[in-house]
Amino acid sequence: MTLQVLQLTCARGERQLFNDINFDINAGDAMRIAGTNGSGKTSLLRMLCGLAFPAEGEVRWSGRNIRAVREEFGSQMIYLGHANGVKDDLLAWENIVIASTLSGSPVSRDQAYAALEQLGLARAADLPTRALSQGQRKRVALARLWLCMKTPLWVLDEPFTALDQNAVTQLCGALNQHLAQGGMVVYTTHQEIELSAQRLLCLDLSQDARC
Repeated sequence: MTLQVLQLTCARGERQLFNDINFDINAGDAMRIAGTNGSGKTSLLRMLCGLAFPAEGEVRWSGRNIRAVREEFGSQMIYLGHANGVKDDLLAWENIVIASTLSGSPVSRDQAYAALEQLGLARAADLPTRALSQGQRKRVALARLWLCMKTPLWVLDEPFTALDQNAVTQLCGALNQHLAQGGMVVYTTHQEIELSAQRLLCLDLSQDARC
């Protein structure tokens, strides 16, 4: 499987955020999207997931436009946005079960508990999410990754924000495991991290060039 980006252009009103972006990502590859605030990092990630449409160009999954294979592509991709996306009124484990079900990959309560335990949140599993700290809420959102190791493409917007060093290390371990199994990762971050990938790529939207 390959994710291809062909001549992608993003515009907001009369302003062009980026243009003529081209790259491809294969099994075991990781790509960091860099750039200053407002350069279009989140917009690009949303285009890669089919959640936003480019002004020009296209995104292809295994050679086909993602618009033509929306259901298939959706089942082979997980997107975690910059916002945690957790519901305050739900318990921590309920957030994982419901989010997984909505994405088409249902999991059990026991699986949700196991994922939370991986991130040191076993004691928080039965707490309402509103009672958790920002870092804990972030870990609740990220726990889904431990349940999606077989999902080929991970698209992550600032996944390391609000995490302590121990959680950063755990997340890097999950990313490296996913890559070692032939997964692909596209991510943004302001932190310096080390990933083990077949190819470790970087696209800097501030310069419209690879960094």
